[in-house]
Amino acid sequence: MYSNSQLQSVIQERLGQAGRLIIVSNREPFVHEHRDGSIRCSRPAGGVTSALNRLLDGSSGVWVAQGSGSADRDVVDRYSHVMVPPECPRYTLRRVWISEKLRREFYSGLANQALWPLCHTVYRRPRFSSAEWKSYRAVNRIFADAVIEEAAGGPAIVFIQDYHFGLLPRMLKERNRNLSVAHFWHIPWPTPDVFSGFPWKEELLEGLLGNDLLGFQLREHHTNFLHSVSRFSEAVVDSESGRVLSPRNTTTLGHFPIGIDFDRHCAAADSAETAAAMETWKQRIGSGVRLGVGIDRIDYTKGIPERIRALDIFLERHPEWRGKLVFVQVGVPSRMEIAEYRLLADEIGALVAAVNARWGTGSWQPIQFVRENLPAEQMIALHRLAAFCLVTPLHDGMNLVAKEFVASRDDLQGALILSRFAGASGELNSAILVNPFSEDEIAAAIWTALTLSPSDARRRMSRMRASVQSNNIYRWASGILSALVQVARPELPARTRGQAAGVSGLAEVSLI
Repeated sequence: MYSNSQLQSVIQERLGQAGRLIIVSNREPFVHEHRDGSIRCSRPAGGVTSALNRLLDGSSGVWVAQGSGSADRDVVDRYSHVMVPPECPRYTLRRVWISEKLRREFYSGLANQALWPLCHTVYRRPRFSSAEWKSYRAVNRIFADAVIEEAAGGPAIVFIQDYHFGLLPRMLKERNRNLSVAHFWHIPWPTPDVFSGFPWKEELLEGLLGNDLLGFQLREHHTNFLHSVSRFSEAVVDSESGRVLSPRNTTTLGHFPIGIDFDRHCAAADSAETAAAMETWKQRIGSGVRLGVGIDRIDYTKGIPERIRALDIFLERHPEWRGKLVFVQVGVPSRMEIAEYRLLADEIGALVAAVNARWGTGSWQPIQFVRENLPAEQMIALHRLAAFCLVTPLHDGMNLVAKEFVASRDDLQGALILSRFAGASGELNSAILVNPFSEDEIAAAIWTALTLSPSDARRRMSRMRASVQSNNIYRWASGILSALVQVARPELPARTRGQAAGVSGLAEVSLI
């Protein structure tokens, strides 16, 4: 298993030879808020944030992100800098300030009502607004200004996160050729036919081809991007190496399936806080029932309505389970400033109410809909108690909830029902795989999960845990960092096999 200490070794051995590390993301790793008359600093949850924090812990670099907390401006210096973590400062957080109008048009608009549905291809029509594209371009330019200032004309490694910054790589390269730029596109990349509908596709591709290294979750997304370049760009795809050659630079592509901090998650699962949360949930759910769980952001890509309708079908076809099964659906509110997301939350609530009205009794309700962001120990407690976990997105780049469920189950019991269209299905193929568009298939999978023998559950879970433990978040971070350093400094020898996944033209390495 790849460890944090091995990641730090990569940082110390190789990063110093390639320049300062600058990480760019829309979401900041630490948020300062006014609470109860004082300023408090919190760390948003997330495995990616955890890994990137460790990259900077070992390099004393800079993280550039949008300031979002109510007290964020109160704690920075005149350069918009604050040292973090607050308890033991090790690197600089550079906050970027954008207006509410820009934030709304860039984030809620272009990023999440155009690129998000376009890339996920789940039959939601993207909305394309030229005004929002201008705001997207403007925010990318604001972030470019911040990165250029932090690099101060010298060499640096810039590691960009996700679909919010598709234009940023080219902007950076045009202003500082000493930068080595890597970009990880966390969500799927669509087929060329789907991508053809994006009105500014040529400009977006040109922006992304400013990268020295561009990473995706899966080989399929990597391939879709190459085909998009071939159709809509004047750049040349080198079919032998998989690199993209443009007049101003060469872009190496790779696929790097992301993981979780397995050891940290296991420790949380065994904690006293999780044990207490399990007792609370047992009292809430009641005795003599089996538990099913779903934990998702409220998003139309997650397949939650289909899941609720599948539970309705299951209860209709298997009356012996009425009164003996409770399904807890945690729906974390997300992007509620967008009308479609508010309507989806209402739709889920109505579906749950209808199923409960049809099958429920005075002492038993089959579905509990928890519409809030629960503390981590509460969600891990549900994972540990569950007979099955439904992870049935209609399309997902990876889906770390599936991996978190597996990491929670050191008892080797419980069943993962997983969408074939989640990126995680390639690694977790011992799950019960389903077509998330088929409510009948999900209903049948629930019956399979509830009747699974302990020995079969143990066999499946053991295989999945081995995969999640091996392909963890540190291996992902180290693979990308090593690949970028090798692209930026080709005279440096590749370190070892197994640090990067599917990087065309580099040393023969694989994570999967």
